This record gives sequence, structure tokens and C-alpha cells, in this order.
Amino acid sequence: MTSTQPARGTRDFLPDTLRRRHYVMDVVRDVYRRYGFEPLETPAFENIATLMGKYGDEGNQLIFKILRRGEHEASGQADLALRYDLTVPLARVVAQYQAELPRFFKRYQIQPVWRADRPARGRFREFYQCDIDAVGSTSLVVEADLLAAASDVLTRLGFTDFVIRLNHRHALTAMLACVGIPAALHGEALVALDKLDKIGVDGVAAELRTRGVSDVAASACLAFLAGSTAPGVTVDDVIGRLRTLVASDETGTAAVADLQTIVDLSAGTRAGAHIRIDPSLARGLSYYTGAIMEVAVPDLAGSLGGGGRYDNLIGMFLGRDIPACGFSLGLERIIVVMTERDMFPASVASGAADVMVTFLDDGCRASALALAADLRQAGLAIEIYPETSRKFDKPLKYAASRQVPLLAIVGPDELARGEVAVKNLTTRAQESVARDRVVAVIGAALAAARVTQS
Repeated sequence: MTSTQPARGTRDFLPDTLRRRHYVMDVVRDVYRRYGFEPLETPAFENIATLMGKYGDEGNQLIFKILRRGEHEASGQADLALRYDLTVPLARVVAQYQAELPRFFKRYQIQPVWRADRPARGRFREFYQCDIDAVGSTSLVVEADLLAAASDVLTRLGFTDFVIRLNHRHALTAMLACVGIPAALHGEALVALDKLDKIGVDGVAAELRTRGVSDVAASACLAFLAGSTAPGVTVDDVIGRLRTLVASDETGTAAVADLQTIVDLSAGTRAGAHIRIDPSLARGLSYYTGAIMEVAVPDLAGSLGGGGRYDNLIGMFLGRDIPACGFSLGLERIIVVMTERDMFPASVASGAADVMVTFLDDGCRASALALAADLRQAGLAIEIYPETSRKFDKPLKYAASRQVPLLAIVGPDELARGEVAVKNLTTRAQESVARDRVVAVIGAALAAARVTQS
């Protein structure tokens, strides 16, 4: 018999789960809009040439390739691929529609991406990203604005202990050079350093060795990083350490100055209190050219989101560089942490309708549907019990299982009197209400219940 399990690394979303997802996405979307970002969607798959070569060697191996179809299937070649992220498709869109977009284009995009990765806690092969990107400016105000938006999202969702790890690719390159790692091995070193939070210092040291970095240079690098991430080290301390280490490197010195500026610009935003300068932050994607950032919480291996500046990526499609910077929140990991910490409001977790309407015989069906329509018109969420139940026990039991607070009952006696019976399933009290007053009475009862719960 064929298995009913979804493909490994993917999930089915049942109603309870989907309500949580929609809750988070609605918060994300609302905050992004408040920051002036406009919506964008792109196809699930791209031409394979669009994606290949944009993510580094390890990223290329994680791209889901789509084989040629029909008469070309036997060739075993791929011409399309599922999108790996939302940034490269954005770069393609900007290159394609540059004449139609504003000079400073700010977009948000909430869509699934696919990676042929090893599934783990909070890591899936199909997952949603919640991206914001600003195209057209080199100003560091952009970085500060992105960090503020991401911080506002997390704060709205109830996070208080998140940390924004901030670094700069040029500062990172200068650090590698100044501890004795030759330029030819910088790419190898970055791949190893990007795994520091996953495999630890000893693991990174071993990987640096296998990638050709000398033990002396590796030790110097890891010692500097350990001193910069020790408990009690402040942002100013780390910037001072970096500035001293890369003093002989002009590009590195400018990068450290950029970090200081981003910190200063963020001081008056919600991001300010959460920023930490982390010289170990590498972010493996090869298209980053400036500031890079990640958001983490203590009880999650990996990050809740990340991003950075990529001033050269759009030029791969356009033939001339356009500055850009972006940040992506990982929906799946946010939901994992919020679920484990019980951070969702009770109303999201239950998903109950406000009222369930039931009828006691077939002659009352049309009246029950008309009542449900009137209640919905008043802005209430209404579920109707679809079957006749003279004994009334089945709809009562079903309403309780659905955690519906009120039951509206339409029976032949109520119809004859022009009334509706309203039963409070919490207090078990029941009253008969005139049909022309039932919407107002139910609305008032629900409002009073919300006040009591709050």
C-alpha cells in the first residue's frame, strides 16, 4: 500500500497548525507594510541558470533541480530548479522590470523555498521565508531600517531575548588576512567559520585544517573570535578589538566604521538593544558584499533569520551593479520556538467560531442559514451544524469539542414565536431572544466574554 506520509522534509498543515502560521504571517506582513515595503511574488521555479552559481559550491548542491520533460526526459538533464531563496529571484525581477520600478524599490515577499538539505529540528526541505529588501541605495540607513523592521516583528510576536548578530564581509576578510590566512583560502575559511555555532570551536579548527589553513593561523583566528564573543564583552569592546586587529587594512577599517555607524543609527530603534557585533558571523552565501546579520534566540540551534548587503548580485543579470540589502525571517523556526514556548494567543490556538447555529428539524434549515448569514454580516465567525438533531445532544457535544462559546438554536417552537434560543456553553445558561434582537444580544455576550478573559 502506498505510504500516506508526506515527502521527507515537508509537512501537511492541519487547521490548528495553519492558524498559527497565518497569525505569524499576518504580523510579519503588517509590520513590513508599515515600513513601506511593497508585496511581490515570483514563480516557484526558475531557469536553472538563474540560480546556479549564486550560492557557493555547497549551496549549488542543495538546489532541487527539475529534469527536462516529455521527449527530453531521457537526457537526464535539468533546465529548471525550485527556487532556493527569494533574493536571487528578486534580483532577476529588478533586472527585468527596472524601467517600471521606483528608484528606491522596497519589497516584501512571503513564499516557500526549497533546499535539498538534511531535515532536522526547525529545518525542512520546503519552508517559507519572509523577506524584505531595499534596492537602489548604499546608505547604511537601509541596514538600520531592515534591522528595526525585523525587531518590530519579533517584538510583536512576543520575543524579548533575541540577539542580532552583526558583522561585515570586508571586516571578516580583513580579519582572516590579519591572522595569517592567505587570500586564496578565504573562501574555504568562510565555509568553515559559518559552521561555528553548529560544530563548535574544535570542529571548525579541524575543518580549517582539512581545508588547508595552517594550525597557527587557525588558532589565531579562533582565539580572536573567542575573545570577541566572551560573556560581558560589549559592542564597543568588540568594535575596538576589530579596529585594532585590522588597522593596517584600509578596506577592513572602513568596514569596521560601517559597523559602528549601523550601531549608532539603530540606537533609537527597537533593534538597538539587541545588536551584538560578532566577528565570527560569516553567512555562507557568496553574494554578500557588506554588512551581514543574523537573529538568534538562546534555545534554538541556528537562526530565526538573517541577511545582508549584496551590491553585485543584480549586476549578474543586468550588466551593471545596483546596490541592495535584504533580511529574511524564517517562518518555520519562529513557529517552532513560539510553539515550544507557548507564545501563541489562546484565540489563535483554539480557532473556535464565535457561534454555532443548529436546527431541530428540516423545516428550520432555511431559517438557520438565514440566521447564520445575519450573524456573519455582523462580523462574527459562524459555524452551522449541518444535520438535524431532535435530541440536541449531538450538536451540543460537537460545539463543545470545537470550543465554541455560544450555541444558537432554531427549532419549530422558536420559529413560531419569532425567537432564537441562545445557550452559553461555558455557564450552561440559556435564554430565548427575539429574532430581530439576536444579533445584538449575541454580539454583547461575546464582547462581555472577551473582557472577562482579558
